[in-house]
Amino acid sequence: MSRPPTRAARLRHPMVIAAGVTMVITLTACDADSSAAGSPPTEASSAPQTVVSKQTAQKLVDTYERINNRANKARDEKLLATVEGGQLNEQSRADYEQWATMSQKEQQRYASPFHYTNRTYYLPRSGSATWFAVKAASTGGTKDESMLVFDRIGGAYKLVAAVYAEDEPIPDIAVDQRGFATPVDTSQKVGALAPDRLGPALADLLETGGKKEGRQLATTEVTKESVKDHRERNKGEDGSWRTLNYFSAKPAHPKTYALRLADGGVLSVFPFAFNAEFLHKQYMHGGVIIPGKTEAVYNAKRRPVITDEYQGQAMAVLPEQGKPQVIAQEYTMVDSR
Repeated sequence: MSRPPTRAARLRHPMVIAAGVTMVITLTACDADSSAAGSPPTEASSAPQTVVSKQTAQKLVDTYERINNRANKARDEKLLATVEGGQLNEQSRADYEQWATMSQKEQQRYASPFHYTNRTYYLPRSGSATWFAVKAASTGGTKDESMLVFDRIGGAYKLVAAVYAEDEPIPDIAVDQRGFATPVDTSQKVGALAPDRLGPALADLLETGGKKEGRQLATTEVTKESVKDHRERNKGEDGSWRTLNYFSAKPAHPKTYALRLADGGVLSVFPFAFNAEFLHKQYMHGGVIIPGKTEAVYNAKRRPVITDEYQGQAMAVLPEQGKPQVIAQEYTMVDSR
């Protein structure tokens, strides 16, 4: 679902609950979003048209709201998939799987209906993209704006990305005299980095602390948190008996989206993924790790190595000159093995 996460998208370090060589790892995830389905419209006009009309876009968002609210209440994965795809659906399905690990308050909030408010539609010219974007707030209890992306999947439009801007406002997106928003080639550099390299750069902050591609990202609240997670991954009592390392991974849905900004820069919504690997230092002598309740959803077996997979999405501002600024991220554990 696309309301703000009920659980923070920050990695939490393990809590020891057993003597000797066993412990519980509790890594919680963030919520995800939902989408709106519909068939591509046929716009009968000789004048240039947007990829969908504003009226159609409004109906798609309304449909998404209605079906998403129904699916969340019943945790109906198949129903949700009729209006949602991409990284967003990876996160939403994981939330459904992890339902029993949520608190009663989180469950109540997740299942409560919500609506998008203060919507602004960004519609590229027909033929220039298969997708459109919407900036909106939510009745889910926050004033933060979100950027929603609807893309055509299998003949229907589905919500594939939804990222809330928690630390920085979403900058003004360029719209020309005809009302067209301008999609950007995600393989072309904008300043220091191309939009489709943002995901590996963000994951590199966790893996190396930003020694590789992560060096190309500007320092923001988001990047500082990731670097801190890397730096402190093996500190404290937990680090005395186990090691934790992060590794970049492939997003389940690699497509990146980007729009031209009014100041000439670019706003990008992009996928990223990483694994967190825990290794018991005494694994050669029978040391094992007790999975936390979220990990146990996928594999409840005690084991010397636990690898947790996270899938996420993020948003960045790419200035014409200089380093991209990651202004929001959300990720969810989707597997543990």
